[in-house]
Amino acid sequence: MSDQNIVIIGLALATFAIRIGGFYLGSRLPATGFWAASFNALPGCLIASLLAVMLVAGGTQEYIAAGLSLTIALTTRNLPLTMVAGILSIWALRYFEMFV
Repeated sequence: MSDQNIVIIGLALATFAIRIGGFYLGSRLPATGFWAASFNALPGCLIASLLAVMLVAGGTQEYIAAGLSLTIALTTRNLPLTMVAGILSIWALRYFEMFV
């Protein structure tokens, strides 16, 4: 058996172990109470922390895109529209090099 086959089989087993482990771990998580509420809030907290790091390290373009996204989020309360607006605005600002 070649080294490539060993790596492929090893990665496949590791992927399967991670997936099955997540399934079993997820079935043991609480459905109600403090921890359930904490786990439900976790995705939003992770996104907020990633955005905060990008803003701290960013410049004018990032601040403009964040402001536009925040305005869209507060006026429409539509998450997909907010995400599309943020992505398109930062792309346009970087592509056209506005306000640099």
